[in-house]
Amino acid sequence: MVGRLEAVDLWPGEVVCLLGPNGGGKTTLLKTLLGLLPPLSGGILAGGVPLSRLGAAERASLLAYVPQAHAGLFPFSVHDLVCMGRAAHLPLFAAPGPADAAKSDAALRLLGIAHLAQRPYTSVSGGERQLVLLARALAQESAVVVLDEPTASLDFGNQIRVLREIRRLAADGRCVLFSTHDPDHAFQCADRVALLHDGRLLALAPPEQALNGQTLSTLYGVAIEVMTVDRQGRRVCLPAERNLGLP
Repeated sequence: MVGRLEAVDLWPGEVVCLLGPNGGGKTTLLKTLLGLLPPLSGGILAGGVPLSRLGAAERASLLAYVPQAHAGLFPFSVHDLVCMGRAAHLPLFAAPGPADAAKSDAALRLLGIAHLAQRPYTSVSGGERQLVLLARALAQESAVVVLDEPTASLDFGNQIRVLREIRRLAADGRCVLFSTHDPDHAFQCADRVALLHDGRLLALAPPEQALNGQTLSTLYGVAIEVMTVDRQGRRVCLPAERNLGLP
């Protein structure tokens, strides 16, 4: 990815977390990476080839996308919607076969939502929809998985499941780029973190180097400190004001 005088390389087997304030350009950057929006300057290369030169099927084989929000308009079953991720591997007008259905079933089981397989997608909760979209991306088996705030509508348990699956994707050799509003997620599962501030990269480094009180306070406009919480060196981000002004 090339932005304003900066270049970012994404590598197989790594997780990159994108952090930034509301309106800071995270979703725009992800959509540009996916080819959904044209870059205002610079360009995007995939294996040294400009992304704009790749056809739709090649892009789908390379890039899977989990959007921040998705409103289903037709009551496809959850299983059928996940199976749509297999379209990148099928000839034009071909229907998914047993092998594709099996991969969809496996993705649903991995995320603990196999029991939703025959439910209409339009009838499941917002958090469940997010897990279904992630299952679709898993079934797509693309080299790069891009997730726009994948944990935004999930409870704490499902957040952990999603972060665990993000690490599993990287362990399988895929590159994962995800945005979040929670810097603790970067400490939990990211190899590198990119801090996006006013349309520019404030930092790009491992979380332990990029995330500190100074960079996070600049990023979000409030006083933040980073603390080590146990002997394993795990870190968390906290507001510098202990009681947030409450009596």
